[in-house]
Parts: sequence; C-alpha cells; structure tokens
Amino acid sequence: MPTGVIIDALAVVLGGLLGSALKQHFTDSFKDQINAILGLCSIAMGISAVTHMQNMPAVIFAIILGTALGIWLHLEQGISHLAGMVCSRTDSADQNRMMVTATVLFCASGTGIYGALTAGMNGDMSILISKSILDFFTAAIFACTLGKSVSLIAIPQFLILDLLYLMAGKIVPLTTTVMIDDFKACGGIIMLATGFRMLNLKQFPIADMIPAMILVMPLSWIWVNWILQLI
Repeated sequence: MPTGVIIDALAVVLGGLLGSALKQHFTDSFKDQINAILGLCSIAMGISAVTHMQNMPAVIFAIILGTALGIWLHLEQGISHLAGMVCSRTDSADQNRMMVTATVLFCASGTGIYGALTAGMNGDMSILISKSILDFFTAAIFACTLGKSVSLIAIPQFLILDLLYLMAGKIVPLTTTVMIDDFKACGGIIMLATGFRMLNLKQFPIADMIPAMILVMPLSWIWVNWILQLI
C-alpha cells in the first residue's frame, strides 16, 4: 500500500484547504516571508541532492538536453494552460505561473519521484513523509493566493507518484547506485530552480526541465559504460 504517497497527497489537500480558509488572517508580509522560507527549504533540499552527483557531465547534459526538449514540446505552456483552466478567469498571469510552480513542485520534484521509487522498492517512506511536511505548508501558502484550487493538484500528484511506486519493482533493478545518485542530483538541480523561482530571483522554466529526469539515468549509464571507456 502506497502509504507515503497517500500521506503526501493528503498534505497537499489539507494544506490547500487550510490556507484557503485562513488566508484573510495572513498578512501579505507574513505570506511573503513564509514563501521565502519555503523557497529556501527547496534550495536546501536541492543542494543536499546535488551533493550525490557522480557524473557531472552526464547530469549537465541531461539538464540541457531535457530542458531543450521540454521547451520544444511547450511543456511549460501546456501546464500553464491547464493551470489557467483550474484557476478562475479573473486570475492574473502571475497566479497562473504560481500554479505551474506549485504543480511541478508537488508532482515532479526529484524528491517526490525518488521517494516514490524508494518506497516502492524497500518500503522506506521517510523521504515522502519529509516531502509531505514541506508540501503541507507550501500548499497552505500557495492557497492564500490561489484558493482551494491548490488542493486539486493532489490528484495528478497521487497518480504520478503512485504509478512510480507501482513501477519501482521493475525500474530500480535496472539501475545502479551511480545512476540513482545522478538521478537525485538532476532532481536537486530542478529543486534549486524551483527555490529560485519561489524567491522570485529567476523564473527558470522548471516545467520544461522535467524531461531531464527521464534522460539522466540512461545518459549516466552511457557515460560510465561507453564514454569513460574511451577516455
């Protein structure tokens, strides 16, 4: 049973509902400062994940190639369009961007993907539970601006993470420790970009970066087994 996935999804639902209900009690200054702390936490999680990197060229190539593929596929625009359908027609473009950021943060972070795979493989839910704590407060802060629509993100989040949980038994045996470390590092870079975006320091195309998570493990394997053998 994907208990960790369920806890994480419930954290987003409850956080979204709580933030929407209490938003009138939070000042703009309070929301901005808490959002800054959450962005800082995202950066810290990203730094922690990046330190596991084993093959920097493979990870960098995955980020560049994956982002280029995402831009070519217009992933950011597609998710933004879906976010606009969830939000009301009176919402601003900034709010749509916030919805995109929240969607990627909850559904496609390296921590969530790796946590779901880990839970599915050996039952260790600690990563997903740690993520759920951050997601609860993040959802509450986003809901202060976006309303109850934030809670709806729990639906694709659960479907994605549960699918990974169920597939873990088939995916993980095909990987190596080095590939997993590079995968975590790639997710860490996306978490860093997400943190910078939450802090409004730089609007990285985090949705367009998602294909890198698919490419990084094959590229890591190719680097170790093919390229390094030629150097």
